Amino acid sequence: MESGFGPLIVFEFQIPFTDIVIPISNTVTVTWFIMLVLTLVCILVTRNYEKIPKKVQNVVEMLVDTIINLTKQTMGEDKARFAPYIGTVLIFLAVSNTIGIFGMRPPTADVNTTMALAIITFCMINYNAVKSNGLVARLKGFTEPMFLLTPINLIGEIATPISLGFRLFGNIVGGLIIMELFYSVLKLLSTAIFGANALPVFQLLIPLPFHFYFDIFAGLLQSFIFAMLTMVNVSMAMD
Repeated sequence: MESGFGPLIVFEFQIPFTDIVIPISNTVTVTWFIMLVLTLVCILVTRNYEKIPKKVQNVVEMLVDTIINLTKQTMGEDKARFAPYIGTVLIFLAVSNTIGIFGMRPPTADVNTTMALAIITFCMINYNAVKSNGLVARLKGFTEPMFLLTPINLIGEIATPISLGFRLFGNIVGGLIIMELFYSVLKLLSTAIFGANALPVFQLLIPLPFHFYFDIFAGLLQSFIFAMLTMVNVSMAMD
């Protein structure tokens, strides 16, 4: 089990007939939970679609239209096909970043999660760049505006997924650490004033505005930023 602010090992899975043991952290279990919830919600809200939308269907169609329009405005009308992926990433990150309000550790507070998403974006950038302009044009782009800048251009390309992954990870885990430290200070304050066995009064209401900022506002903002940077980088590589 890991210490500090890192993910904790929930259980270990041993592959049958082998000595290989795979540790399963709370990052993985919470991710599974989010995937299950989102899958069930998608099934429930789409099973009784009608030609004239009502109630929940109105909300779902508004959300889908918003994501499609955002994709078109950011990437261009000809790249609307990326909307399903962008919508999936946006919704997954929005839930993952804000799930801390329910007492769960956000999966995005684990660099493995954020870097996995960043690597997917990196692969999309290069795949679509080669598909749109050809391999030769893609490789030639690293030598522009002059051949001497090729190493710098390559470093910049490699830095894209690193900056994407660590920006998201840093903001989420930073908020997590600040809230943990804040709760520790409030606990010490409650103990000093009311005694060790008293109700932790200061921990009940004081953290609420901080939770709103770190768990909700910052979480949703970082979800939007990651999706926007993904769209911008992919679109620039294709043009």
